[in-house]
Amino acid sequence: MSEGSGAPSRMSEVPNGPHAALTTRFCQLVGVRLPVVQTGMGWVSGATLTAATANAGGLGILASATMTFDELDDAITRVAAATDAPFGVNLLPVQADLDKRLGLMEERGVAVASFAGPPSAKVVTRLNDAGIHTIVTVGPRRHAEKMAGLGVACIIAQGGEGGGHTGAVPTSLLVPDVADAVGAGTTAGPTGDGVIVLGAGGYRDGRGLVAALAQGADGIAMGTRFLLTAESGVPDEIKAIYLKTPVTGTVRTTAIDGAPQRVIATDVIAALESGIAPVRVANALRNALKFRALTGTSMKDLVTTGLAMRKNQDLTWAQLAMAANAPMMTKAAMVDGQAEVGILPTGQVVGVIDSLPTVAEVLGDIVTEAEATLERLAG
Repeated sequence: MSEGSGAPSRMSEVPNGPHAALTTRFCQLVGVRLPVVQTGMGWVSGATLTAATANAGGLGILASATMTFDELDDAITRVAAATDAPFGVNLLPVQADLDKRLGLMEERGVAVASFAGPPSAKVVTRLNDAGIHTIVTVGPRRHAEKMAGLGVACIIAQGGEGGGHTGAVPTSLLVPDVADAVGAGTTAGPTGDGVIVLGAGGYRDGRGLVAALAQGADGIAMGTRFLLTAESGVPDEIKAIYLKTPVTGTVRTTAIDGAPQRVIATDVIAALESGIAPVRVANALRNALKFRALTGTSMKDLVTTGLAMRKNQDLTWAQLAMAANAPMMTKAAMVDGQAEVGILPTGQVVGVIDSLPTVAEVLGDIVTEAEATLERLAG
């Protein structure tokens, strides 16, 4: 994927010293100025977007699951050359070369490792020992409790409004539930003073940030809002589709890879949902071979990773066969610009986004609105 044009500035446009309430435990842990995370979106979160987020005061995260090892090495080099601020790398917990990627992150001083699925206790311990903060995205409260028990430093509680693979519990219910279970004021986590909790699903502005803080979170994570920025490398024609999508224009479906995920409701999704299961599985197997070629994964490693996914994520054989559908169909749209054959992962918040600002403008506006909201609430 080609990324946004223009090199990111090394200087943030967000003023120093935001309201004290916006300097949360998350900021103190990771070393960022703002409690906002740009999530590691496959085929979207490359070096340009990640560096722009870091320079603007948030935590940018590279999406490495759709990169070869060499591409990840190059992306880390590019981000480090563009910013002095901390950034992270998103990983698959069962990636065949996970050990090698962790070693690269240790060697290069990457601040954060994020996972969309549960990493092993061994991996969490290794990261903690290396001083790399682990962030894991969860749906149900019980998953948050399990991750806290492993010593994870930070949890993203993603509600059903979120894009891509997501649960069914609304963000407004999930975030306070997870915060009450493992957040500040509890004894959970590696230091015994509560895991840092970030809300995700439906956030785009300063009011949302303040709402998340009021519900017990230490910040927010956003995908769709960052996807629709000037620095995002998503093709312009695909961004135009996103900008025209109403709040009611998304659907949560299992037809893509067997696991529920939120995408824009298109003719492609309608066809998948009405298709015959054996045909969907056969198509997915072909996509698995394409994904293997793109990421440089050997057939042995592909099989090993698949078996680990089936065990760790409790997948059926049919779900396992379909697992490569999501990344390949996402690539068709997000990289190749072919919406007619690809899928468009998105949060419901897409329906209230109508512009393509720079990342610095997004974060600057969030701070301004959050501070105004806090002032209004204070009377």
